[in-house]
Amino acid sequence: MPQWNTSTDDPLWVYPKIDNALKDSIIKEFKIHPVIAQILVNRGFKNLEAIHDYLYAKLPDLHDPFLITEMPQAVDRVCRALRERENILIYGDNDVDGMTGTALLTEFFQFIGANVFFYVSNRGPLRQSLIVEALEYALKNECKLLITVDCGITAAGEIAKVVEKGVDVIVTDHHEPTDKIPHCVATLNPKLLNNPYPNRDLTGVGVAFKLAHAITNQLVAENKISPKKIDLKRYLDLVALGTVSDMGALLGENRILVHYGIRQLRKTKRIGLMKLASISDADLTELTTFTIASKIAPRLNSLGRIDDPQKGVQMLLIRNAVMAEKMALELDLNNIERQKIERTMSADVENIIAADPEMLKHKAIILQSDKWHPGVIAIISTRVSKHYNRPVVTIAIDKEIGKASLRSIPEFPLLPALKNCSDILMNFGGHDFAAGMTLKESNIDEFKRRFIQYADEALGENDIMTKLLLDAEVKFDDLSFDFMESIRLLEPFGNGNSPPVLYCYAKQAWPPKVVGKTHLKLYLEQGDRMLEGIAFGKAAHSPMLRKKDLTLRIAFTPQINNFQGPSIQLMIRDFQIVTPVNETP
Repeated sequence: MPQWNTSTDDPLWVYPKIDNALKDSIIKEFKIHPVIAQILVNRGFKNLEAIHDYLYAKLPDLHDPFLITEMPQAVDRVCRALRERENILIYGDNDVDGMTGTALLTEFFQFIGANVFFYVSNRGPLRQSLIVEALEYALKNECKLLITVDCGITAAGEIAKVVEKGVDVIVTDHHEPTDKIPHCVATLNPKLLNNPYPNRDLTGVGVAFKLAHAITNQLVAENKISPKKIDLKRYLDLVALGTVSDMGALLGENRILVHYGIRQLRKTKRIGLMKLASISDADLTELTTFTIASKIAPRLNSLGRIDDPQKGVQMLLIRNAVMAEKMALELDLNNIERQKIERTMSADVENIIAADPEMLKHKAIILQSDKWHPGVIAIISTRVSKHYNRPVVTIAIDKEIGKASLRSIPEFPLLPALKNCSDILMNFGGHDFAAGMTLKESNIDEFKRRFIQYADEALGENDIMTKLLLDAEVKFDDLSFDFMESIRLLEPFGNGNSPPVLYCYAKQAWPPKVVGKTHLKLYLEQGDRMLEGIAFGKAAHSPMLRKKDLTLRIAFTPQINNFQGPSIQLMIRDFQIVTPVNETP
């Protein structure tokens, strides 16, 4: 495994914010553990009302979908299609967010009696045929209305060509708009300028769900359908799957959607998802956001990366158990192939950086090759960015065109940097911390020069230091099963709502043990209590921990380990030796 997959750099520990008055008021109001109250203080909550909404928000607290700009126009056009029995095409992006949103709207429209088709982008490295590639399909099936999912906001020119052919378009998307907004029936995007919708962080499937919600409200208001007929909760499993896979921020409304969506996933009747979970060695009844991100999403994403993403939507909608089993096996094989490609590309990256260590003197890293698979570069960008804590651009070149995936750090939003280079780009889009672009191979050197210069001027040395954000100090006596139950109040965890990182001082009871060649098991004691900790990727530190009576400062997330009966185990994020041999702190 390449060296950059496991960081050995010492992160900068960022100690928690302290506000004892607020902490005491939280404890008094909510009767919760002081450590949980401190975590809430550190996470930036300013008042008790915001904390109540965070801890206890329910489905009725979801925002009115009609707050999204142009939602009335979108709903009116869909209702007209229903009345006039027009054919509707759902056109989705090729990642899990796009697949789940496409499956959601397809299933919803089928349920309310619409004539609906779906088509998923299977774009090559050029990405030149976004949306237009579905036009022929729409015309062949006499579709009068095309609804995009998780795409379209940056495709004003292409949408104009679709409209010219007599097909109306509704764009549902969540990516950052460019200067030119599509001219169509309606553009539903919470990131549009002056949009009053309170949740800017909806993902593609979230916006699709909002459209279904608004249509339902309209049909019920017009007595076209009984409110008892449609239970929108049945679609929340797809919302959770897409939101987690697309790293949607798990705060506010997204957190409600994912919380209830995971409940729905745990009891899902979707045969395809059940088979996929089985082949992924994932227990649906114990499903978490981590299981989605690490086991289920990669297998679905592998279709968009190296195969046909249409199969992903089919997998989510399929009713036939035999076909579902066959498709799940195929997805697993795709994922294995994707992992092989990824390993080869990872080795290439390691060699490139080893051959040119000077690149690490800059605040951004740009990598390129004409041997890389364009569907896998996003994974490589993510890993390199996490390891070096810098903005990273990975470019796959094919036929003199480069397709690039970009990932960044909180201190460096990507879109301003890309706008600075827009005159030499064929297109670009995405978010401030995850974006994509295409450019001619002849412009790569100029892009490199500009982008790296922009990053070098914008970022300081502290910005690119890896940081470990600590939430609260604890004692081993705090770590009871009741406390672990209290931590569950903060779930679901994910982007924007990470598992809490706690810290404390502890002595080594006896020397650590290397497990799985690269990991360390630590045996730690504090007072009369001893706990085991596992430190992934830290085996190289074993020799320095073999002295007697070492006291460590440890940063960790507590977890329940059910192997041989439940026990509390520390997932150690980092540790520091704080006393020399035979000295006490």
